[in-house]
Amino acid sequence: MPKKENVRIFFRAEQALSEEFSPCKRCYPINELLPDNELIDTITKYIDPHFTEKLTLKFLSDISHGSPYHLQRTYKKITGITPVQYIQNVRLNTAKSYLLHTDKVDVDIASTVGITNTSYFVTLFKKKTGPTPNQFRQIQQNLQ
Repeated sequence: MPKKENVRIFFRAEQALSEEFSPCKRCYPINELLPDNELIDTITKYIDPHFTEKLTLKFLSDISHGSPYHLQRTYKKITGITPVQYIQNVRLNTAKSYLLHTDKVDVDIASTVGITNTSYFVTLFKKKTGPTPNQFRQIQQNLQ
């Protein structure tokens, strides 16, 4: 038989704090948003190991217990780029590493870094770096 655990419900954050419990961040009983720097840190720490997954602004805002609009605006205010741009940067930097250190082809690299559409991957790579992935690889090989 499963062990029964006592559950304590507090109706105000102050009650939880007075009994040395932390208010539930998921519920935010005090209705406070994360401070801006903590919000950015939370989202960035989530993106870094999960960049290969499908990450939407809605999903990321759920993690930070705020709205997509607030996340987008705050992230850009603090970092200078949007969360989507940050995800793209992480994916493309990882793709560059694969181009330099493996013989993987574009389609494999794209899917490995979380971009399912190879055409979009090539277009995005070219837009952000200048050369296409294959050109990037050739240029780097010629420099060595």
